[in-house]
Amino acid sequence: MRRRIDPVEGMAAVRRWAGGDAPAAVVRTAVRFALEELAASSPGNSVEVRVPPAGAVQAIAGPRHTRGTPPNVVETDPQTWLELATGALSWARAVAEGRVRASGTRADLGPVLPLLRA
Repeated sequence: MRRRIDPVEGMAAVRRWAGGDAPAAVVRTAVRFALEELAASSPGNSVEVRVPPAGAVQAIAGPRHTRGTPPNVVETDPQTWLELATGALSWARAVAEGRVRASGTRADLGPVLPLLRA
């Protein structure tokens, strides 16, 4: 996977988000960087992870999806995604609180989270 966000810039955005009071552009960079990290650490095309409006990525090994809505989808907001990616929020808690919408048999990201340490 080719990275679009330099890891130094991405981690700086994550740290700024974690410190609070980050502008929207910094939050978007942090979200996109965390999505890239997921795709790099868990390559594949069986789960689509969506964090609107910042981005989406396909990850997790398994059957490749090519047309229409993928059978395994995870969707959440930027704040929740960054909390999950940094370990500030557990997958189980996010699902239980309704902060994540996950469908499909491979849509459990708990085993691959957290991705980053802010």
